[in-house]
Amino acid sequence: MKFAALGLSEKVLEGVRAAGYTEPTPIQLRAIPLVLSGKDVIGSAQTGTGKTAAFALPILSRLGHHNPVGPRVLILEPTRELAAQVETAFRDYARFLDLKITVVFGGVGYGKQNDELRAGADIVVATPGRLLDHLEQGTLKLDKVEFLVLDEADRMLDMGFLPDVRRLVEKCPRKRHSALFSATIPPQIETLIQWAMHDPETIEIGARRTPAETVKHVIYPVSDTQKTDLLLELLNRVNYDSVIIFCRTKHGADRAATLLKRANHAVAVLHSNRTQKEREQALAGFREGKYEVLVATDIAARGLDIADVSHVINYDVPQHPEDYIHRIGRTGRAENTGDAFTIMVAEDAPHVFAIERFISQKIPRVKLENFDYRYTALFEEPKAGAPAGFPGKVRGGRVHGGYHFAPGGRRR
Repeated sequence: MKFAALGLSEKVLEGVRAAGYTEPTPIQLRAIPLVLSGKDVIGSAQTGTGKTAAFALPILSRLGHHNPVGPRVLILEPTRELAAQVETAFRDYARFLDLKITVVFGGVGYGKQNDELRAGADIVVATPGRLLDHLEQGTLKLDKVEFLVLDEADRMLDMGFLPDVRRLVEKCPRKRHSALFSATIPPQIETLIQWAMHDPETIEIGARRTPAETVKHVIYPVSDTQKTDLLLELLNRVNYDSVIIFCRTKHGADRAATLLKRANHAVAVLHSNRTQKEREQALAGFREGKYEVLVATDIAARGLDIADVSHVINYDVPQHPEDYIHRIGRTGRAENTGDAFTIMVAEDAPHVFAIERFISQKIPRVKLENFDYRYTALFEEPKAGAPAGFPGKVRGGRVHGGYHFAPGGRRR
């Protein structure tokens, strides 16, 4: 089926053709007619399935022309980067329409945002915190909102934004069309759906609990005192085009980036404490090849448009199994192949076990050849029935446990 068969307006179809799209993805096929018909929609879909167009195209088709009464569309995003990307997508699709679109997020001044809001934006893409600031300052109202989209809702939950989201939804008219998109629907999101939406239709597309087949993923167990040494050795031995290194905290990301810069790696850093300008420069430099390594928190695990990443390294094991899928999904995209390495120390064992249980498979353990390992209980053979990574016995002074040796990666 082509986009033209879905009932979109001719001006929107022109925008779709100009963007180079010809056939809708599964979530677009199912969501576009529902949004066009006025139904509330819940879309459970992974990043990369085309969900932005799934709500943007029908909303643009229904809006018509510019109306200076105030925002008629509100899209809430968990991060500045996602907000900027969605605004760009709306501008691309709406290039032949007479509509005004603006993006509102923190980390930058209020001047340009105030000017665009005063000029009468039809569509506002925003992060919750800065949008609340504008409401308190009286620079915009939400009483004319006809379409509300909560994008990456589970991510907003993880980041603690749900109370702010509730406050914002309360500012919108009760009579409106709502859509919610989320990779997963945990109980807190279910509660929000019951409160904020009216008889929604649910679409589930491509829910993934296993890594893509194009990604080879392994675990490198190591003593916690050798964690940074192993990271540096991996980077020295692996032939990579570009690599994202994930850290659990902002401080940890800064510390790892400093270490890598001292080792003469070209490094960019991405986390929520960086200014908007720094974050944009980091992403642009990484995409263009100025930086070979991007050190990031989970802010880079979902949603960001970063293509051609050859390797992902989990310097810190993620504490939520879903985040593991999202992180290593940054490589092996668009039918390309990729490698994902996870560095594991003893305290990570419960989290690794949770990941393996979530994806229903054991992740191979690998040792680097000729790396001077110090002893860690991770190298002991697990007792029968014990989770992977928990200590067992050392027999005859030798370490058992089925580990195999590898040089650290494959040429892409």
